[in-house]
Order: sequence, then C-alpha cells, then structure tokens
Amino acid sequence: MANQETLYSVADRVATITLNRPDKLNAWTGTMEQEVRASMHEAESDANVRVIILTGNGRGFCAGADMSLLGSIAQQGLGDRGREHVLRNSGNGGRAGARPDFQKKYSYFPSIQKPVIAAVNGPAVGLGFIITLYCDLRFASDSARFGTAFAKRGLIAEYGISWMLPRLIGPANAMDMLFSARLVDAAEALRMGLVNQVFPQDSFQQRVNAYAKDLANNVSPRSLRVIKEQVYSGMFQTLSEAFEGAEQEMIESLQCDDFKEGVAHFLEKRAPAFTGK
Repeated sequence: MANQETLYSVADRVATITLNRPDKLNAWTGTMEQEVRASMHEAESDANVRVIILTGNGRGFCAGADMSLLGSIAQQGLGDRGREHVLRNSGNGGRAGARPDFQKKYSYFPSIQKPVIAAVNGPAVGLGFIITLYCDLRFASDSARFGTAFAKRGLIAEYGISWMLPRLIGPANAMDMLFSARLVDAAEALRMGLVNQVFPQDSFQQRVNAYAKDLANNVSPRSLRVIKEQVYSGMFQTLSEAFEGAEQEMIESLQCDDFKEGVAHFLEKRAPAFTGK
C-alpha cells in the first residue's frame, strides 16, 4: 500500500523518509506515525541501506501534533480517542531484544541498528522537536527553528523529553526551552549542542546527503551498528561496565571481515568494500 503522509526512497545506500504534509508544515498524525515506523523498520531490514535520513517536505520539518486532535480534546475532554493518542506509547516501536526504554512509541529510533539522521529543514516544534531528539544526529538548515511548545499549551514535557533533552544540551538549557517554550534558531541550537551542524538552506539537502553517503560507503556498517548500541547502552552504565563491554566488543571486532577490510583498504590505498560482517 502506498504511503499517504510520508515518502520513502533509497539511493546510494541511504534511505530517506520524508514527512509529506507540506500544507500543514508536516503536522504529525497517527497515520504519519505508523508510516514512519514501518519505513524505519523497512530501511533497517534492507541490506542495501546503511544510513537513514528523516526530513520534511516543504518549508518545515514538523510543526508538532495536528492541532485538530488537540483542539477536539480541549473542547470535549480526553475521551477514548484522546486517551489512545496519549497512552499508546509503549511496546510498539522498538526492535525485539532492545532495552524497554527504546521500545516506546517515539523513543525507538535508538534501537534501529543503523544511523538515523534528522535533516531539519525548517521548524521542528512540539512533537516534531521530540522526534529529532531521538535521532542519532541532527543537521539543521539555517532557517530551522526548534521549540517545545508544551508549557504554552498547558501541557508537560512529553514522551521522555525530560530525560533526553538535558543529556543533549544540559539541564539549564533544557529547563529554558521547556519553561519558556520559545523558539531557538539554528545558530543558537548549534551553540547549545542541540544540532551537529548548520548548513545554508540552498545547499542543505545536498550537504546532508553527502554526509550520509560518506557514512554509507566509507565506514564499516558493523562498526556503526556496534558503536550506536555502545553509546545508548552507555547512558545506563557505569564507566567500568562500558569499559568491560568495549573490551569484549574489541575482541569480536578483530575477528570480523570488516576489520580485515579496514586494514586492507588503508594499506592498499583504495576505497573500502565493507560488508558489515
């Protein structure tokens, strides 16, 4: 079945998932959530895909939850429809065997075994902002804006943002963004450490694609998979646990094909041909 509210494409070993409600600044819906999740898992299971980009069509990344649902809840009360929207957030996204923390409705991106890059081409607000936090990397165009919105709607720090945001930008910056619900521009987001890089709007997509293509073709897929799991597991580990886990991973990596290829292509001064094994 064709997607209704997203686009999906693969090129140069990079899968691109595009939120596709440009007339609504890609406001998030239940249909969009299901399609993004399905596309993420499709990309993860595709041997021809090594990196995933999540972006938005048009002027915005995602303006948050569709206000038609929130308006209905505000006028009529929560009701069964609203409760389903709020509470349907566990056990329905992550890979089997992943930490329960990374199997929630929006927190499952860290369980995807390939890098997930948020290409924030415009405003990312509310739920749209939260979704970028669960991506592994965030690149912003110089016209991007970030905001939490929740306090100005009488809401709270939703979907685990109170855990993830301080880890990315520190507690004081997180409190500022959550309390004030103000919009943060791309330059300030870069200073905070919220985004990895900022690119000009007119070359934004090309720059993000070039970065993703470099990862997909010049880095060991196995290394990417293991390092991603190490970093997210490390959020819950002591230094000793992370150290011991790394020792075991090192022993295993030295026996893998990608290690042999990593040494061979360097010595032979040629492009790598990693297999992910």
